[in-house]
Amino acid sequence: MTQPTLFRRVPGDRPRLLDTALMLALNRIPPLPLRVGKVPFGNCPVCKDSGCGDRPNMKTPGPCRCPAPCHGWAAATTDPAVLSSSAWTAAWRRAVAIAYHPGGAGLTVVDLDNANAIAWARIALPATRVVPTTRGEHWIYRGAMASRNAVRPGVDIKSTMAYARYLGPGTGTMTALPNSVRALAVKEPITVRPGPHAVSVPAAVEGGECRHRTPAYLERGIAMAEQRITEAREAIHTTVYRTFLAVLSAHGRCGCLTDAHVTRLFTAAQAKGESPRHCTDAWTNARTRLGL
Repeated sequence: MTQPTLFRRVPGDRPRLLDTALMLALNRIPPLPLRVGKVPFGNCPVCKDSGCGDRPNMKTPGPCRCPAPCHGWAAATTDPAVLSSSAWTAAWRRAVAIAYHPGGAGLTVVDLDNANAIAWARIALPATRVVPTTRGEHWIYRGAMASRNAVRPGVDIKSTMAYARYLGPGTGTMTALPNSVRALAVKEPITVRPGPHAVSVPAAVEGGECRHRTPAYLERGIAMAEQRITEAREAIHTTVYRTFLAVLSAHGRCGCLTDAHVTRLFTAAQAKGESPRHCTDAWTNARTRLGL
């Protein structure tokens, strides 16, 4: 991220955050407005529930050409005509903060959420551009990678398919994305353990008889999965994903899982503070990894 270029105020009633957005766009950093709660604006009625097919750079590429800032991080753009359009200007007037899509700028943000996380980063990671945040720091590296939450206590990685708040240019020299950061996003493989107490066991072929056969065995596996989530003390995002992956590896192809089972897993995750969106993302990512 380069140092900001100062813009002269254009006569008229242009929103203040739009000036910052245009500055970011000039530096090839795609911005987007954040509403109350510091989250992206909700989709318009046409785009609600992916009715438009989403934007071409979402997880499921589609035909959306909505002029409004729908679809969160995927709406971020460096096109000044879009940023200054009537639809976006209306959003800028209601915005309380500004964010950007790090991956779209070829950047990775290591979001350090507390003093312990910062202390760890100063030992484990190479120095780079640092931006102070409300509770911690953003360490910004040159290079993009997959985004991951809760890679360790108090540490999130924001890059592709994610957004980060823009809180200023920061200080220090930005360095290339190191392998030590990339390694944080590598998920540990699920260990397959045979026997009646295992959750992660080989799946049966689609349409065939479930290798676990008895409803009691499935019930025990779901109960163990709920307990694993409930007893998680930290890194809840990672725990939820690994648990979903284990359940799907056992029953993702045999047809045993019902909506009631999935609802139980989502309910346990949300009781630990996981949002419905993160639950859905974790379930989708687990299915994708297993090719389901």
